[in-house]
Amino acid sequence: MPRTIWSGAISFGLVTVPINVVSATEDHSIRFHQYHLEDGGRIRTRKVCELEDREVGQGEIGKGYEVTKTQVIPISDEELRELPLPTAKSIEIEAFVPLESVDPIRIGEGYYLQPAGQVAAKPYKLLRQALARSAKVAVAKYAWSGRERLGLLRVRDDVIVLHAMRWPDEIRDPAELLPPPVEISQEEIDGAMALMDTMTREDLEGEEFRDTYTEALAQVIEAKQGDKPLPEAPQPEEPGKVLDLMAALTESVSRAKAARGETGDADVHDLPKKKTTAKKAPKKTPAGKTTAKTEQKTTAAKKTTKKTAGRRPRSA
Repeated sequence: MPRTIWSGAISFGLVTVPINVVSATEDHSIRFHQYHLEDGGRIRTRKVCELEDREVGQGEIGKGYEVTKTQVIPISDEELRELPLPTAKSIEIEAFVPLESVDPIRIGEGYYLQPAGQVAAKPYKLLRQALARSAKVAVAKYAWSGRERLGLLRVRDDVIVLHAMRWPDEIRDPAELLPPPVEISQEEIDGAMALMDTMTREDLEGEEFRDTYTEALAQVIEAKQGDKPLPEAPQPEEPGKVLDLMAALTESVSRAKAARGETGDADVHDLPKKKTTAKKAPKKTPAGKTTAKTEQKTTAAKKTTKKTAGRRPRSA
């Protein structure tokens, strides 16, 4: 059972929902320690007071704001909890917006909001069902760890999830990272769309979405522990130079189809054929054969001759 990170309430107009906040994610990464290469001794980070030049324990350490090098304003955890903010002890919902209106770059870590006791069951369920039925998310303010934050509330299964959000001024302007102007043809866009269609999936379940890095690292540790040869690393394919973008797209579609077990040639949205400047030589008609147009002309000439021959001369 994950531990409670924070306890408070969701304020929804005049409705209050007491909640506990627990982490919604787990980190399964393999952790390393620093050690001394010469003797294998553990290297640790120690907290030392600069004035007394001695190591201090956690109980002797507090927070403070440095005004100058010689003046520090101490701030206690109790003072942080008692900040004169409505969001210090509650998650204040400010608005409801469509999820697609929120840029994903602003969405951070996720936390499950658990109803705190029986008294919270009904208002919690009310907010959860209202969010689910409206297909909207709530944008809220809350204060954790000495700062006020922006958050997003949404429904996942039967639980309300709180996502930390970044403030608008925390997002850097990407304008300086834009590539130089280039021309993209409709043919290339169609090719890219065809590749996207081939790679489209209904979910993110499958072998492609497992953590192979952690698995490979575990194999290396196991081999070294048992004095066994290290597993051989697969040789990556050398990335080729993209000289023809359309050829690269078409080949990518073929490989994606092959990886999914599909057969047949790549279908790149019926791409238009490129125009060629060379003129085609006229087709030669084989001896003894006539073209359809020549046959039609010959037949028409014969009929005209017959009609003319059958007419009587008009008298003056």
